[in-house]
Amino acid sequence: MSLWENIRLAWEGLKANKMRSLLTMLGIIIGIASVIGILTVGSGMSGKVTSSMSSLGATNITVYLRERDREYEGIEMFGSDGIGAENLMTNEMIEALRARYAGEIAGVALSQGVGGGKAALGRRYANVSVTGVSTDYFDVNSVTISRGRALLARDLDGSRGVAVVSDRLVSSLYGGDQDAALGQELVVTLDSGEIETFGIVGVYQYEATFAGMGASSEKDVTTDVYIPVTTAKKLANADEGYASFTLCASAETDSTQFAAEAADFLNRYYENNQDYEVSAVSMESMMDSLNTIMGTISVALSVIAGISLLVGGIGVMNIMLVSVTERTREIGTRKALGATNGAIRLQFVVESMIVCLIGGVIGMLLGAALGYFGSSLLGAPTLPSLSSIALAVGFSLAIGVFFGYYPANKAARLDPIEALRYE
Repeated sequence: MSLWENIRLAWEGLKANKMRSLLTMLGIIIGIASVIGILTVGSGMSGKVTSSMSSLGATNITVYLRERDREYEGIEMFGSDGIGAENLMTNEMIEALRARYAGEIAGVALSQGVGGGKAALGRRYANVSVTGVSTDYFDVNSVTISRGRALLARDLDGSRGVAVVSDRLVSSLYGGDQDAALGQELVVTLDSGEIETFGIVGVYQYEATFAGMGASSEKDVTTDVYIPVTTAKKLANADEGYASFTLCASAETDSTQFAAEAADFLNRYYENNQDYEVSAVSMESMMDSLNTIMGTISVALSVIAGISLLVGGIGVMNIMLVSVTERTREIGTRKALGATNGAIRLQFVVESMIVCLIGGVIGMLLGAALGYFGSSLLGAPTLPSLSSIALAVGFSLAIGVFFGYYPANKAARLDPIEALRYE
């Protein structure tokens, strides 16, 4: 009997017992759907996080202080208040680093938090976070200015009370008229109760982040109001110097290697410091580590979901054993007419493979739909990759062969005389 005839017989058998065939496939369908769905959601989430981190600057390097002789599982930032002014990285250190590696450094972003609060204009309001930044901050963090200008060196030198606000704030307070917002005074009531006034010199395009996705409405989203870092230091009564800052490596520079060089350079200033040392990590290495972690989690969850494939395979074996018992006389008749053991074995293996293949295809379609829906909820709609589809189909066929071989071999080894006598 040819392979095509075996496939046709298997298909006829499935149609003759539709409900039993569906129940047999159910474990395979659930298992394949779970694995495909998890891999698809994991891929979408990984892509979303990588995209978000890349938008912050794929060549960025975070330089920060950390305590000596302490184990770290990741970056641990310190507020300057907890370190002490004598331990902070000074402007002189940063400028020395910039001068030493002028060809490798494209920009240095400094920042100083002032606090959260509300900006109000009449009965309108917007939630804000007042942050002091350096002139390079906008380029290093890919902040796009849509109207007006960014902060300039003269703003920092004079500790001027100027600000760059988000287009979201302009929509809330000025009806979206960015030109009208320029030159206006922005009154901010900080959570501490202090009231500060800044002149608006620029408007930037707000980009949603994971931190801002939990807001109950667009009006409640908190956006940054950028002011000169020197002004922020005075308003926050902060010490001179920084516990951390961000470097932007030039395009031709290996950011991971340069991160180590930058840390070594700055640690020369901390040779006699018994408490703190400088460390640096590149955004590229962080993304690689994150992708590795998320990939490991996806694989682990897929393995757990794959347990249902094992259960489904056992179900296929059980039904095939029942099928062999039901068709004992048929097997005896075929063997009496000259069918070889190999032909009998092939017939039942093919039938098992067809059951698993159909279940695998259904599970793949269901998993793709669930994965697309789940990844869409995360804001990163993703379809399963060709590799995961190939894996699903191949695994389905492998299950059919593995769990179908024992029943098929049992059928092939039946004695034709005993089989013909079977009632």
